[in-house]
Amino acid sequence: MQAIIRRKQAGVALVTALLITAIATVTAVSMAARQQLDMRRTTNVLGSDQAYLFALGVEEWAKQILVKDRKKSGTDHLKEDWATILPPITVEGALLSGSIEDLQGRYNLNNLVKNGAASAADITRFKRLLQALGIDSRIALAVVDWMDTNEELGFPDGAEDNEYLGRIPPYRTPNRPMASPSELLLVQGVDRKIYDVLAQHVTTLPIRTTINVNTATVPVLMTLLEGMSQSEAEQLIEARGDGGYKDINAFMNQGVLKDKKENIGGISVASNHFMISANVRFERAQTQLYSLLSRADDASTQIIMRAQGAY
Repeated sequence: MQAIIRRKQAGVALVTALLITAIATVTAVSMAARQQLDMRRTTNVLGSDQAYLFALGVEEWAKQILVKDRKKSGTDHLKEDWATILPPITVEGALLSGSIEDLQGRYNLNNLVKNGAASAADITRFKRLLQALGIDSRIALAVVDWMDTNEELGFPDGAEDNEYLGRIPPYRTPNRPMASPSELLLVQGVDRKIYDVLAQHVTTLPIRTTINVNTATVPVLMTLLEGMSQSEAEQLIEARGDGGYKDINAFMNQGVLKDKKENIGGISVASNHFMISANVRFERAQTQLYSLLSRADDASTQIIMRAQGAY
């Protein structure tokens, strides 16, 4: 009897030992797996941080290019050094590339509102841009209502809070300048298809700006005068040559403009706002950095906005 009891006790001890061993093994494996996960997570975080620092290096490269450009010339055109895309290069194990775009070659949506109220001349110009792109120009007043400080509907196609509070989820008009062109996706009448077409020709700069005729796209040039055709805008671009227009008079003396009676305002041959795009791949990390740069007449620069992933 005692032998049987001893055998049962030995069996229980063996099962208990096996159970403890199994639990210890599972715990050890779980701890090792978590440690590996933590190590990989830490490596990814460090890689992302290093990639971001490399992107800031591309930003600094672009700043120096723009400073030298302003000291050398009072005009900005697409044949200058700043307009050259930085091809992919390897620096300390990171693959870097970048580019600079003159945002004053685009239409500044924030020009639509002046001192909190709609600017009629700028609305007319914006409607011409929409027409040039084959977009319903009636969305112009909805864009104005998105930014102006009053709650009155722009007649007849505006859209204020009542339009947006019924949506899911509901939201209000911000009644302030746009921070990003992507805000257009929230405006009445603007869908993804319209946005994708329009986004290539618009920007949202923090102050009222002129259109640089040396860098403007064909649709943006078509906004300058009522009835300007695509072929006339293309002639103006061709006439830029390799050195761009030296001054406004050189632009206004072009043959396609001589017979136009409408006075053209809000144009320039130089720019103060640029978008720097930096793309970096470092080990497993990859980052895209967009930096909005403001450049003063004395060539000093200031980064006024940064965004990662999309602008």
